[in-house]
Amino acid sequence: MQGFIIKVNRFKDEDLIVTIITQQNLQTLYRFYGARHGVINLGFKIDFETQMGLNTTIARLRDVIHLAYPWIMDRVRLSIWQQFVALFYPHLKDSQEIGSFYFELLDSAASSWHQQNPKRIAIESYIKILKHEGRLHEDFICLYCEKKIENEVSLLRAFLPSHPTCSHRLSISSRTLRKLYDDESTLFMSDIDVDTLWHVLIEGL
Repeated sequence: MQGFIIKVNRFKDEDLIVTIITQQNLQTLYRFYGARHGVINLGFKIDFETQMGLNTTIARLRDVIHLAYPWIMDRVRLSIWQQFVALFYPHLKDSQEIGSFYFELLDSAASSWHQQNPKRIAIESYIKILKHEGRLHEDFICLYCEKKIENEVSLLRAFLPSHPTCSHRLSISSRTLRKLYDDESTLFMSDIDVDTLWHVLIEGL
C-alpha cells in the first residue's frame, strides 16, 4: 500500500502516531520505535503494510519504504511541500473514505514539484481541490457587502472573494483569477500574484 504522510505525532518518547492519505482512505497508524526503522517525516510518500494487534484499537505501521522524489534534498522545495501537505490533515481529519482524488492530486504535484516554482503547483492543485469539493467561488461576490466585484479581488481563506476596501488585504485582478480558475494554470501569472495567493492558501484549505 502507498500513501503520503500528512501528520506525525510523537507518542511515548520515540513512538509515532502517523496519519496517511492512501489511494482510498485516510489511515491513522501506530509506529513503534526501533533501531532498524528508517526515518519517516511529514510529506514523505511511503510504501507500507499494516498489522492489527490483539489488544489495540489502532493498527501498526510496518515494513515502511520511503519513495523519494528527486527534489527531496532541496530544503526550500521540501519546506514548501511540507507546508502544503500539512494543510490536508485539518481539512480531512474527520473523513475516512475519501476516494483516490487527494492521493492522485498529491502524487501528481510531487512528480512535478521540481519543474517550476512549487508554490505555483500548490496553487494549481488547490484550484482542483476547490472544484472537486464544489467550493470554488467564481461569481466574485464580496463576502462582506455582498456586491459584485468588478476589478480587483482580495481573497480570504478558502479563496473567498471580497473587495479590497472591505477586507483590507492584498488584491489580484479579477481577470487574472478568472483565467486561473478556467485554465487551472499559473503560467501567465506574475511571481507577486503567486506569492499573494500562496499566503492565502497556507491559511487553510
